Amino acid sequence: MSLVLTLAMRNLFQDRLRFVASLMGIVFSVVLVMVQMGLYFGFSAMITTVIDHTKTDLWIVSKGTKYFEDLSLLNTGTKERLLKIEGVSEVAAGVAGFSAWRLPDGVMTSVFIIGTDLASGGLSPWNVVEGTAQSLITPRTVVIDRSYYDRLGASGVGTTAQIRGLPVTVGAVTDGIRSFTTTPYVFSGLRDAWAFTGLPTNFASHFLVRLKPEANIERTRQSILSSISGIQALTPDQFSEQSRSFWLFRTGAGAALVAGALLGVIVGTVIVAQTLYSSTKDHLYEFATLRAMGASNSYIYQVIICQALVNAVIGFGIAALIGSGVVHFTAKSALQVVITPVLIVELFVLTIVMCIVSAMTAIYRVVRVDPAIVLTR
Repeated sequence: MSLVLTLAMRNLFQDRLRFVASLMGIVFSVVLVMVQMGLYFGFSAMITTVIDHTKTDLWIVSKGTKYFEDLSLLNTGTKERLLKIEGVSEVAAGVAGFSAWRLPDGVMTSVFIIGTDLASGGLSPWNVVEGTAQSLITPRTVVIDRSYYDRLGASGVGTTAQIRGLPVTVGAVTDGIRSFTTTPYVFSGLRDAWAFTGLPTNFASHFLVRLKPEANIERTRQSILSSISGIQALTPDQFSEQSRSFWLFRTGAGAALVAGALLGVIVGTVIVAQTLYSSTKDHLYEFATLRAMGASNSYIYQVIICQALVNAVIGFGIAALIGSGVVHFTAKSALQVVITPVLIVELFVLTIVMCIVSAMTAIYRVVRVDPAIVLTR
């Protein structure tokens, strides 16, 4: 095996420019796939960030609602009807909708209001780094994320502004709660949310249902659906999957990211295949000599595949370093690139497969060479 590796390394490093070109092809391909898939996972996580961080057994939304930010209107009387259903322990109403935030210089910017009733167990801001989420109990107090400071003209707790003409004060600040629509999330109390969004006080956007410990979640869900018409009763997992499915597949956003990743694989495979083929062609005499000396086809295959694996390992290592830099620089951006350990392993395997497939063209050329060409030199 050491002789195979030695021969493979000599073939690769003899023409360093060609070797660098091969590595560039692999690095370009892997980085493109890594970033595209990282955007896919980052986008997917941002779509369901509120749902994933809300502690509840069931989400109750109107029948046509496809995701959290989708407009949903339910009569607040639905809360009493839900509490009468067997197995239901608590019900908290929530209000969500777009509004206008007025900056100190008078400029208006769009925000997405998330109204919560903390006293009834409504959804609460997470990752609070300044102040406390309980400040929402105080009227005209809001919670914002620090990533939107510039957008909202804010500087932290105590900042004052106006929402739909009503004065507000920032009571707490979170870190990392970003909206995939790029519109800043602004948490407020339930009553304030009605005023900020202009919705009538007899309507809510959703209800959070918590069940009794002994209740069966699926049986209770079916009881809710059969008792109340025009609604969806979804577990957090079902609501998350529905939201992701809509944005990633029905809008084409996910397809575009996957298509970009496939393009990266194709481009990288072609570049590496061309490089390995060219390198092999330049060393046909050496391979013919090995065959004339009795070297088996499997030995030749090992040399060429070893060349491909060396390309794969070095190229992936460089790409992984670039990918970690991309993750670092997008950590606080509007759309974060998320690269998980599982994705790293999958991409490494993909790189190996891509390079081995590329080596097939070189192998095909070598097995057709006639050992007799050694006698012509």
